[in-house]
Amino acid sequence: METKIINGYTHVKYSPLQFSEKEMLERSKSYYELLNKRRSVREISDRPVDEQVIHHIIQTASTAPSGAHKQPWTFCVVSNPEVKKQIREAAEKEEYDSYNGRMSERWLKDLEPIGTDWHKPFLENAPYLIIVFKKVYEMNEGEKANNYYVNESVGIACGMLISAIHNAGLVTLTHTPSPMNFLTEVLNRPSNERPFLLLPVGHAIDEVYVPDLERKSLKEMAVFYK
Repeated sequence: METKIINGYTHVKYSPLQFSEKEMLERSKSYYELLNKRRSVREISDRPVDEQVIHHIIQTASTAPSGAHKQPWTFCVVSNPEVKKQIREAAEKEEYDSYNGRMSERWLKDLEPIGTDWHKPFLENAPYLIIVFKKVYEMNEGEKANNYYVNESVGIACGMLISAIHNAGLVTLTHTPSPMNFLTEVLNRPSNERPFLLLPVGHAIDEVYVPDLERKSLKEMAVFYK
């Protein structure tokens, strides 16, 4: 492996992927077609999933770029039925309050096509819950140390996590009960971590229906400056 010292630190020579123009076009199209099949699925089976698959999915997410390479994330993986039950009970309490007073009428109206309510059975049915925590700072021997671009870094990692889940043939949905502080308590996380996102992960049940929604076209969401 070829190396070079820059600012006193070892850098290794990067070997970029190289494809022909035709291969690039084919690969970019096939990857889009794969991810375009992704949907948020709430009806998740309790069918087991090999834990090694979850390991690989999380390792994929951890390849995300982060500010100053601080990797300010912790992925908490819950398969214990009692802990999942605790999380469901606490989440449904917050969700009930949201659907019955916290959310505006407009918000509730916007949710109607999705068909959601405060009941969250997937939090117990799914074989795994992955709760992503962001590290707002590091603790080194009792001293605080900065992390940088924490929300951006963790958000990118979560996007890669969701795509890795779909790539493995599993389903998930982004669950963000508000507030989420109960997750810190239930999972006994340290004071420098904050809950960012909860993802139930598993197989879809045998027959699932999802909202008939359209994604924005390229023309509607992109602007090209030539």
